[in-house]
Amino acid sequence: MKVVIAPDKFKGSLSASQVCDAIEKGIKQFDSTIETVKHPLADGGEGTLDILQNYFPLEIITIKVKDPLFRSIDAAYMISGNTAFIEMANASGLQLLKKEDQNCYHTSTFGTGELIADAIDKGANEIILFIGGSATNDAGIGMASALGYQFLDVDNEPINPIGSELIRIAKIDDSEVKINFKKVKFTVVCDVKNLLFGPNGAAYVYGKQKGASDDEIYNLDLGLMNFGSKVHEHLFRSVESIEGGGAAGGLGAGAVCFLNAKMQSGIDFVLEQTKFRDVLKNADLIITGEGSADKQTLEGKVIKGVSDVAKEKNIPFAIIAGIVKDKNVIEKSINPVSINSIMDLNVTFEDAIKNAATFVKNIATEVVTNFQNHLKIK
Repeated sequence: MKVVIAPDKFKGSLSASQVCDAIEKGIKQFDSTIETVKHPLADGGEGTLDILQNYFPLEIITIKVKDPLFRSIDAAYMISGNTAFIEMANASGLQLLKKEDQNCYHTSTFGTGELIADAIDKGANEIILFIGGSATNDAGIGMASALGYQFLDVDNEPINPIGSELIRIAKIDDSEVKINFKKVKFTVVCDVKNLLFGPNGAAYVYGKQKGASDDEIYNLDLGLMNFGSKVHEHLFRSVESIEGGGAAGGLGAGAVCFLNAKMQSGIDFVLEQTKFRDVLKNADLIITGEGSADKQTLEGKVIKGVSDVAKEKNIPFAIIAGIVKDKNVIEKSINPVSINSIMDLNVTFEDAIKNAATFVKNIATEVVTNFQNHLKIK
């Protein structure tokens, strides 16, 4: 019997590799002769580069950039050959700010643009930009400003490239942009499908968790609408209906109009880059999982990506999670052979976090035991 172990991290508790180790121990506890293949995954959000390093060599480049509040910090990106892999969260991420400093009304993606500029200066002709975990809602005007774009108000004066200023944009000037888009290819990797503005847009869905008040969220949404209008007027691009345009505070849309980027699903990108389909040869079962599984899981997270490939290859798969919500919705939508969570064990949240590895190991033993028994009955 061969089991492929392909989970995401359990955020705040276990890395994806640690989840793999715990599941493998649980399987071997049941039967040490079972062949296991550990294949840790990510969905294109923060931490994806840590996963990719397991599969091919990446050189780390560290430079000084501006953080979301324009303070100088060290931030890293990675290079493989002529391809640069950039996580915007390293320069413009929410984790860079103290709780009291988090407010996407005042933050910028300028540092992300500095990472891109440095990579191009060092000879990169392909940029892979991961846009999860942002502290921003500036539609990428900060990033674009670092690359030479100018954003002007009605008096032809430059605006500060932050979220609150989107509403003041009257003109976009790209005459000073130095990137040769015929020589540099951009791909944006994201794990959400939100549109740029509106009730399902960047501001209304993510603004509150990034520190914005209700009034600020209302103004940010108006700003994103204005941004879309000015992009259409001055850059002759339409970004209002881009699936994923609202990712990272509108950076998804910004990357399309400023970088001529192609958008790609995060999990699809990671599955492709890590050659996930290749390891499934002769697999009898896939065990996947993530920290919290709910209906959002079905929108492009690791579990959904794995389930799609499992269905394509006609391989049964099981889910192990820290906590499961909307269980019936998940079961009906993707049809796992089983779905189990640590919180189903009636433990406290603190215990679940502290002893996650042990709980995952024990659940894995139960999963493979039940699967084997099911096969015998068949």
